[in-house]
Amino acid sequence: MSTKTFPLTASQLEELAQQVPTPFYVYDEVSIRNTIRRLKSAFSWNQGFHEYFAVKATPNPFILKVAQSEGCGMDCSSLPELLLCEKIGVTGEDIMFTSNDTPAEEFRKAKELGANINLDDISHIDFLEKTCGLPDLICFRWNPGPLKGGNSIIGKPEEAKYGFTTEQLFEGYRILRDKGIKRFGIHTMVASNELNPQYFIDTAVLLFDLMREISSKLGITFEFANIGGGVGIPYRLDQEPVDLARVGEGIHAVYDEQIAKGLAPFRLYMECGRVITGPYGWLISRVRHIKQTYRTYVGLDACMANLMRPALYGAYHHISVPAKAGEPDTMVCDVTGSLCENNDKFAIQRSLPTLVPGDLVVIHDAGAHGHAMGFQYNGKLRCAELLLREGGSLLPIRRAETVDDYFATLDFDAVKNFRA
Repeated sequence: MSTKTFPLTASQLEELAQQVPTPFYVYDEVSIRNTIRRLKSAFSWNQGFHEYFAVKATPNPFILKVAQSEGCGMDCSSLPELLLCEKIGVTGEDIMFTSNDTPAEEFRKAKELGANINLDDISHIDFLEKTCGLPDLICFRWNPGPLKGGNSIIGKPEEAKYGFTTEQLFEGYRILRDKGIKRFGIHTMVASNELNPQYFIDTAVLLFDLMREISSKLGITFEFANIGGGVGIPYRLDQEPVDLARVGEGIHAVYDEQIAKGLAPFRLYMECGRVITGPYGWLISRVRHIKQTYRTYVGLDACMANLMRPALYGAYHHISVPAKAGEPDTMVCDVTGSLCENNDKFAIQRSLPTLVPGDLVVIHDAGAHGHAMGFQYNGKLRCAELLLREGGSLLPIRRAETVDDYFATLDFDAVKNFRA
């Protein structure tokens, strides 16, 4: 059985919490860098392999700069994400723009930046052309439908809103070819938080087979294939991390087989987010109240506005109490926040050391899709983020929101003159 670690001692954490009000996030820069390096090493056999970090996972410019310095591009899905990349100097084909139900201004900005534009629907060819003209290189997102099973987060491919059908792919690439487009890419993403290495290898088999068929029938050559992300992390103690080396080796074999069958060599892209930052981000919170009714409730000063995954997906996040490490888990409790929603729970009937108000708890594996999914319902404010750097220094990379931030979009002077 694996264990969950946290890079600060109990005394270091308490000292930090005296300086930075809880709740707050801590990210480990060294571990993030090392994971990127392991991913790149697993695919070093492919000349031109490129990891596009999924901005939506952890959209903080300091985190993005770390990824950029390790050679990552950026996977974007909205105008603010494109602008965030532009602000840190990521442009051109170092951006993969994959969106759905896309407004015209986002296509315009993606083309202005020279991004790889990955279309989600065949009707978007005409929409893109009328909006800003077709770029030199276009990619399509493939939805394999019942050919490939999905998982609980992203759902069954045939029920998902994303991507072209197989038939639409052939028609879409034919349309582009006839319009004079010479550069092509292809993309698929059919799972999220998947822990089975074989899943990604099997996906590559399907995608590379399809590429060879399209190339043969339409006479086009693919420059790249983006096999998406979806690499999971072991949230639970009895789970194991994905063996990235095995995934790389398996896809290498599939690639070589397809090249031997006549498929032209191509660059392999991925767009991982969760596996890079997820295990290396922690939400720190302090116990506020202990409530005894039909159950024991441990109330934190964090809530689902700080970490939404348990309420949204029923997701498991391990919780530890550094100051009570080694103590028996004798308290069975629900760990809750203060939101006026009964699903505002980080854990249900979890066994923990006996907690009292004031204890600091660490919620693990919160480095991806944690802070990014925050919201302001109930007037809750999003918390600060800190980056643990090599050598042990802690750098504030986002301040906590204030009430003034919450009111910033309101005009109270106009309210005074409003007659209801």
